[in-house]
Amino acid sequence: MSTYHDSQRPPRGRRRPRRLLAGGLVASGLVVGAAGLAGTAAAHERPHGSENASVAQGDSAGELGGESLGTPVPCDSAQLIAALVRVNAEGGGVLRLAPRCTYTLTDAFHQPDLYDGGIRDAREAADAAENPGAAEKPPRNPADDKAGLPVIYHPVTIEGEQATIERAQDAEVFRFFTVRDAGELTLRNVRLVGGHSDAEGGAVHVVHGASALIEQVTAMNNTSSSAEGGGGALFNDGNMVVRDSTLINNHALGAAGKGGGLLNNGVLALHSSTFTGNSATAYGGGLGNYQAAAEVHTSTFEQNSAAQGGGLASFSARTRVSDSTVVGNQAGTGGGIANSDALIFLRGMEIRDNLATGNGGGLSTSQGLVPLDDSVVAGNTAHGSGGGIHAAKSNLLVRDSTVRGNRAVKAKSTGGGIAVSMGRVALYRSQVTGNQSTLPAGGLLVDKAQATLDSQTVVGENQRTNCLGSTGPVLNCFR
Repeated sequence: MSTYHDSQRPPRGRRRPRRLLAGGLVASGLVVGAAGLAGTAAAHERPHGSENASVAQGDSAGELGGESLGTPVPCDSAQLIAALVRVNAEGGGVLRLAPRCTYTLTDAFHQPDLYDGGIRDAREAADAAENPGAAEKPPRNPADDKAGLPVIYHPVTIEGEQATIERAQDAEVFRFFTVRDAGELTLRNVRLVGGHSDAEGGAVHVVHGASALIEQVTAMNNTSSSAEGGGGALFNDGNMVVRDSTLINNHALGAAGKGGGLLNNGVLALHSSTFTGNSATAYGGGLGNYQAAAEVHTSTFEQNSAAQGGGLASFSARTRVSDSTVVGNQAGTGGGIANSDALIFLRGMEIRDNLATGNGGGLSTSQGLVPLDDSVVAGNTAHGSGGGIHAAKSNLLVRDSTVRGNRAVKAKSTGGGIAVSMGRVALYRSQVTGNQSTLPAGGLLVDKAQATLDSQTVVGENQRTNCLGSTGPVLNCFR
């Protein structure tokens, strides 16, 4: 669960904007955060001596009695740049874009990077010391890290008013927003279209010491070409909350591109959002969580693609996904979800109609821990093994869930419902029915692994066989 509080707004008068830092992210005993995200900024001082409107505690950010707060920005990209320069110079503020305006950016905004280094360099030095192989990677090229808008150094809120910020089609390569150490960006009700970065984050990049709230945002047709990173639309190395947002047709195109829609390397809370048509070269077509902590609630991952984890991927990470839908995605491994050297908690999931050209049509896990609760895994297809679920050297717990109608279809495919090798699988109060594979077992294949099925679990009506074909007996399983 994410803990997030709006800051109290100041009374009438001339006062600098402030933020209230909230607590961290805690997920049912799994602590996934340090400092939480900042709340909405206080109203920015209006120009020419006009007074700020006062807002009673508890009013929604940006509105009171139909009158919007913040400094209005005319429908002109140069005016937007000038307004951001001003709020940075004043230590933060609130901007209100022109309703339904399109701000088209044609050039990267060039400025001295006041915080290039600091906590980011310290963290990268520590990572290199802990993982010597990382020192062999090519150094970051600052020239790749360009943005079309001024870098965010302070608490800045942008009320989008359904406006669009876009990169001109013939413009040089740049993203829209970079949030540096101590920066806090709140971005609400805006469309981000056509950003392109040679580093991480095609539209928004949040560094390790920064935070962002992305709310009611549509990010479309953005691209990251970072060789080792990604985040076609959004990249987070700090603290990020994404709420009620849509990520469509974004791409992580680097040789090891991760997170076609969003790549998280920090602390992420994702609520009520949709990922559609995104892609990554390596893993996490919609969402990639890499060496990080993420919570995902009531979200949809549909028709995304990657080499691993077409919908989402958790690699060397801690991930919790609840009440979400993963449907119609495609990958080499883990058509819907891929988990590797990581733990991923799945509850209230609908994982269906995904395709893996290798193993794990719905879900694949390697050297991981996967509790799957109160969920449905149905109609998925694997060209390898594990039409519904494939688990290798992992601990798979299936509780109060249904695995049905999945297929493993190629000549050597097995484990139509679930295929487990060299690990552990335990099923409680669950059903594995109506699955099929070319080779037995069609329901549950257990290969050199430990299996536990309680008396309330049913494995039946699978083709060919239910559990017969496993390397050892599976107690409480019909043949």
